[in-house]
Amino acid sequence: MPPRSPSSPSSSFPSSSPLSPSAAAARDALVAVLRAAGCVFAEEEAELILGAARTPDEAAAMAERRAAGLPLEHVVGWAEFHGLRITVEPGVFVPRRRTEFLVDQALAAVPHASVVVDLCCGSGAVGAALAASLGPVELHAADIDAAAVRCARRNVADYGGHAHVGDLFAALPGRLRGRIELLAANVPYVPSGEVSLLPTEARDHEPLTALDGGGDGLDVLRRVAAEAPRWLAPGGCLLVETGERQVPAAVEAFSRSGLDVRRAYGEELYAHVVVGTRVTGVR
Repeated sequence: MPPRSPSSPSSSFPSSSPLSPSAAAARDALVAVLRAAGCVFAEEEAELILGAARTPDEAAAMAERRAAGLPLEHVVGWAEFHGLRITVEPGVFVPRRRTEFLVDQALAAVPHASVVVDLCCGSGAVGAALAASLGPVELHAADIDAAAVRCARRNVADYGGHAHVGDLFAALPGRLRGRIELLAANVPYVPSGEVSLLPTEARDHEPLTALDGGGDGLDVLRRVAAEAPRWLAPGGCLLVETGERQVPAAVEAFSRSGLDVRRAYGEELYAHVVVGTRVTGVR
């Protein structure tokens, strides 16, 4: 899963409606709290908090949590992702806008997929986005973190999806073996030695298992690539997001597993995705 970087709320949330004059004073008080804490987009964040809060006291408490460093998505309880409002609970990985490129590449690779798996699912944002675009599918999401899976269940429920707790493929029902047409794996890919360099919001409020990818950041990716051919249907695709300098090693891991591999780059979001297709029988 990608590192977190500061961005305007407008890049993660829909625009808020203009506030009425009666709410201006409340907004200004929240802005003052947020600005004092160093929030660059204090005005936009204040409006989002006001929209999420049920009472002025709740809004004030939410602003204080945000000022203390909690990610805005955890404060308001949701994140915008691929046109959807995704529930995000405290302690759960926040879906990044960059990962929308992975969704778009998946939809282009297998536009008529009927069996879809969101591995390392976090909140289930990728799986929900794929199901929303594909129409009726058999959707499964899986993560090693129980809190993430509880959150994912809420986000995939509208699409008839199922969420499972466990370590990668071990979490999935055995009946999916050899049937998965679209496998999206938003694996952790931050090298262990660079986790300490991540923004505080990520380090302190998101699970380490969603960030730390091992020595070179590719430990989980290699495990997924090695086992994917046994789970993919013929012609099925595995898509994984990774960092720019990791792409050559990721391509090599896909190739070693027997997948037909290509890379994709989204310049606008600076996103790198490796796509592998099962074109031969299982080794």
